[in-house]
Amino acid sequence: MYRLFFIILNFLAPITLNAEKSDSMITINKERLFKDINYLTSISPARNYSNIGSLNSAAEYIFKEFRKVTDRVEYQKFYVDSIEYKNIIASFGPDYGVRIIIGAHYDVCGNQPGADDNASGVAGLLEIARLLAENQSALKYRIDIVAYTLEEPPFFSSKHMGSYIHASSLKNAGVKIKEMICLEMLGYFSVQKHSQEYPLNLLRLFYPDKGNFIAIVGKLGQGKLVRKVKHYMKRNIRIKVCTLIAPEWIPGIDFSDHLNYWKMGYKAVMITDTGFYRNTNYHCNTDTIDTLDFDKMAEVVKGIYMTVVTLAQ
Repeated sequence: MYRLFFIILNFLAPITLNAEKSDSMITINKERLFKDINYLTSISPARNYSNIGSLNSAAEYIFKEFRKVTDRVEYQKFYVDSIEYKNIIASFGPDYGVRIIIGAHYDVCGNQPGADDNASGVAGLLEIARLLAENQSALKYRIDIVAYTLEEPPFFSSKHMGSYIHASSLKNAGVKIKEMICLEMLGYFSVQKHSQEYPLNLLRLFYPDKGNFIAIVGKLGQGKLVRKVKHYMKRNIRIKVCTLIAPEWIPGIDFSDHLNYWKMGYKAVMITDTGFYRNTNYHCNTDTIDTLDFDKMAEVVKGIYMTVVTLAQ
């Protein structure tokens, strides 16, 4: 029993790196983050799998925003029960060679606005795309930014997920991926005591009880990538960054699109505010834009952008 305890502790304890802060002058436009989330959460009826018109409205908005900063934008269309669904892919950097994938899903679960889950992740994608367009001449690797559909139930963990379609298409084409970064809920934070929950009580001993940090989550065997992403994020943002490297059977470890890249043998991490372990509005009609902290979200997006640029050089 004690041996198991120390094995788990070794795997799950937060990783600390003493990274020097960067003097980066990159500024994230909070007004654009708000505008993007406001549009997505205003789509009615909700952008779930059964409301195809709403999903198409979201997809068209994302496509047009990508197209403002790059000509290399495409829909990846696929069918489920004879209904057409769409991923949207924008590319930066070299046309060929090893790629870095940054992804987030734009659909919601049920009839709710999905501000944090996951309009916040999509807004992060769009802002990162705008910044990459200004600096892509320095990129050594191709960066594909992908907005997925059908992440939510009833398709989660199935071959119908948009991220499964994308990841499997890369695998089948023999595309080499340096790493994949999944953006899953980036905007909800709390300074209240006991606002942060965990999948295992053991984790309470090592992690904050306030939901005022951003988390980088990876699976066993990919700790190097998790540590690297944390290192670059800590250099560039002013909020706490925690990591979790754990077996896939720990609840929450694979609760987003990165799981499909794991299935295809690619390295991937999830960056998240921890979802329902913190945000009581998760999958509820109270997941609205007014519950988000745009100051902290902007810091997170800045950290992700700086991380991606560093990885791509």
